[in-house]
Amino acid sequence: MQPAASTPTRHARAPLPFAAIALLALVLLTVTLPALAQTRAWLDRSRAAIGQPVVLSIESDQDFGQPDLTPLQRDFSVVDTSTSRQMQMVNGRISRSVVLAITLQPRRTGELTVPALEVNGQRTPPLGLRVTEAPAAQPGSSNAYIETQVDDPTPYVQQTVGVTLRLFYAVPLVSGQLDIDAPQGTSLQRVGEDVQSTREVNGRRYNVVERHFLLVSDRSGDLQLPAARFTGRAAGGGGFFDSMLGMGQRSDLSAVGQSQTLRVQPQPDSAPQPWLPLADLRLRYASAPRELKAGQASSFVVEAVARGATRAQLPDLPTPSVDGAQVFAEPAQYEDSFDGATPVVKITRRYSIVPNGAGRLALPGIKLDWWDVKADAARTAALPDMQLEVAAGSGSFANATLPAPAPAADVAAPQASGDSALPVTDVGAESTAARLWPWIALTAVFGLLWLGTLVWFLRRPRPVPATAASRASAIPAAPSVPRARHGLPDLRRALDTGTLDEVGEILIGMAPSPARDLDAVCAQLADPAQRQAIDALRRARWADGDGAQARALLRQAFASGPTWRVPAGGAAQGEALAPLYPRR
Repeated sequence: MQPAASTPTRHARAPLPFAAIALLALVLLTVTLPALAQTRAWLDRSRAAIGQPVVLSIESDQDFGQPDLTPLQRDFSVVDTSTSRQMQMVNGRISRSVVLAITLQPRRTGELTVPALEVNGQRTPPLGLRVTEAPAAQPGSSNAYIETQVDDPTPYVQQTVGVTLRLFYAVPLVSGQLDIDAPQGTSLQRVGEDVQSTREVNGRRYNVVERHFLLVSDRSGDLQLPAARFTGRAAGGGGFFDSMLGMGQRSDLSAVGQSQTLRVQPQPDSAPQPWLPLADLRLRYASAPRELKAGQASSFVVEAVARGATRAQLPDLPTPSVDGAQVFAEPAQYEDSFDGATPVVKITRRYSIVPNGAGRLALPGIKLDWWDVKADAARTAALPDMQLEVAAGSGSFANATLPAPAPAADVAAPQASGDSALPVTDVGAESTAARLWPWIALTAVFGLLWLGTLVWFLRRPRPVPATAASRASAIPAAPSVPRARHGLPDLRRALDTGTLDEVGEILIGMAPSPARDLDAVCAQLADPAQRQAIDALRRARWADGDGAQARALLRQAFASGPTWRVPAGGAAQGEALAPLYPRR
């Protein structure tokens, strides 16, 4: 009996462990989760007033980062963003959600659309929002309201318009933001610091924050100035310290101003060029040149006050051209301020005039053409001409004279509105001569007395000892060295408190050899750094450099005093001593 044939035995496969199954399911869930992600978006309201915040909520069942909010900034301002997460279990299933809340503030009225945003590879649907005008807040009845003041509702193209926002609030504020958007085709610039005050309106006390802006339109036509907006948080009960520490109640506070329409006028064909639209322009002499001498600089200051412009719009005060003299201008100084809602710019510029000779000098007044936006007419602001008497100078200018001026035509000074010139000190020939004659006579008397004393001193007999006489004949007299008129303390004081003209005069007076200008001073200096500092001083005086930098260079270079060159007569002095020693 043969044994039965054996058949191969099939072993049963062992079941996978539970941990492996769970891990596999988790991997599959992770791979397929993005495809199953659900994202939706909605607004908390479909209708809102201008300035009223609107919340855009975006919900997803997955975490997502901050989406690109740039598409929203066309019609909305993004005020705040916040993220919240929720997780719950229903029938053994865990569900979670992430909600991003974006607080928006409409920039304009009308039918607006909240554009789609990309979140986790998906795009949210566009949402419609109707924005209407906000009802005007009644002063004295609301906790906060805004006043908007425009200094000119019918400006010209490129005219600077002053815009003033005033926020009135009657409750303590923890935080807040006051904004206004620039219309298209314009520039809106905030200037100055906020001004705070208190006012009583309809029996209620308000705190007031005043903020200034400058608006310039580049095109004519109707211009819609949007309403200003304020959003903030007001402190509730519990006192000020409780509110600051977060222990008191807080509430949202908002206010919206009123939009305004400006009618921008085009530039008139008859307007002077360059185009300078202003509310007012006045010129005056802040100081006049006095005691003019040939070859020496004397300064005068011109001041201009322009209403309705910024410093960037104003041209530089021109430098007058004077026959028989050189005129140099220093950089202008500007001072900005506000008169109500109107910007005001004050320009101050110092000039130095150097006559070429003695005689009568005609200084023409500065003139500026501008357009009067109030009267709709061309104007010219002008300073009066001055006739100056120049005394004789020294050195090469002692005998230099000015040519006789041509007889001036009898032309009345311009009386256009806006022209202004304050009275200038009379520097005519008659008054100058009347003041100088007593001094000239007194100087002549003292001069005669001095000459008589000198003649007597030189002619009186003086016995000279033989040893002294022989010694005097053997040793030649040392060459006389002129004494400097100024010293280092004078230079330091001028660098700290004086003008650049005074610094130059003191440097000229410090030279060991007579010098009539800074070129002669540089020729006597041995230190290159000191010569470079004087070169910077000249550039700053003639409106071609930086005055502050020139002062710094001068302080550094002349800290220990000027370094003068060895006099050219040094070799001659050495030859004078040579006969004392035998030559071989």
